[in-house]
Amino acid sequence: MAVPVVNQKLLEQLEIMGFPLGQATRALHFSGNSSTEAAIDWIFDHENNPDLNEMPRVSIDLDIEDAEPTFVTEEMTMRAQELEDQAEEKQEKKNSQRETEKERIRASKELLEAKTAAEENERKRYLAAKKAEKDEERRARERILQKLQYDKLERRRRLGLPSETPAALKPALPREDNRRTSHVYSVAKADQIGEYLRSLKRYHKDEDARVKRAFQTLLIYVGNVVKDPDNEKFRRIRLSNPLFQSRVGSLEGGVEFLELCGFQITDDGKFLFLPRDKVDLAVLNLAGTQLKSALDNPFFGLFVK
Repeated sequence: MAVPVVNQKLLEQLEIMGFPLGQATRALHFSGNSSTEAAIDWIFDHENNPDLNEMPRVSIDLDIEDAEPTFVTEEMTMRAQELEDQAEEKQEKKNSQRETEKERIRASKELLEAKTAAEENERKRYLAAKKAEKDEERRARERILQKLQYDKLERRRRLGLPSETPAALKPALPREDNRRTSHVYSVAKADQIGEYLRSLKRYHKDEDARVKRAFQTLLIYVGNVVKDPDNEKFRRIRLSNPLFQSRVGSLEGGVEFLELCGFQITDDGKFLFLPRDKVDLAVLNLAGTQLKSALDNPFFGLFVK
């Protein structure tokens, strides 16, 4: 295969006008080497051909006689410039699309990395919370066993029976805390929490929907602290919050129940706040269990215990 022989004068004119050698040669070859106008028209008609700029190949040489020279008109020059501008515009558009795609891929990668990091942090917080919860439950069981053992020893002492446990092994009871919050997890605490909820239900016995909404809201407050006790926003409730007032604060016993769970009214009277070092997961879990029972049991609080 060889490059076809075309009219050199017409070829030079097309090159002067700015057309590439391969494009000009192909246009003259396929337009019959008749004139530059015919070659330009052929280029315009085939500007979307993928091989437009490639040098054509033929199997035989053609004996082309020189045609009469033609003159490059102003219209031809303008058309050639327009074609060149269109080609540059297409290339710029392709470059812009390529950069946009690169930016999209980069942003997607950063988003994925951030999501992965957030999930890992959430997993670590969850494991830490579960460990703290188990530790607190273990300590609560130990306190209960200590109290039961102490009560047993006291009963034997009052009856004049010998002690089963050496005095050195007698467990020491924790001192009573005169503040509102209590960190002693016991059966008495369970009864107290349940009695608060039953009293609230009985006091508003004709407002079942309102009481149910209050129990649901209290369960959310308690559950949020259990899930993330380090997050202060879950341990601080604005008393003037309209939503809190309509669902909990305006009900007799609502604020008192939260105080029983460890919340304290701040000195300025604006917030209910549960200090981090006063968070008792055993008490909060017990409160959550009691609230769920109250929500699931349609007869809860209807009978005096």
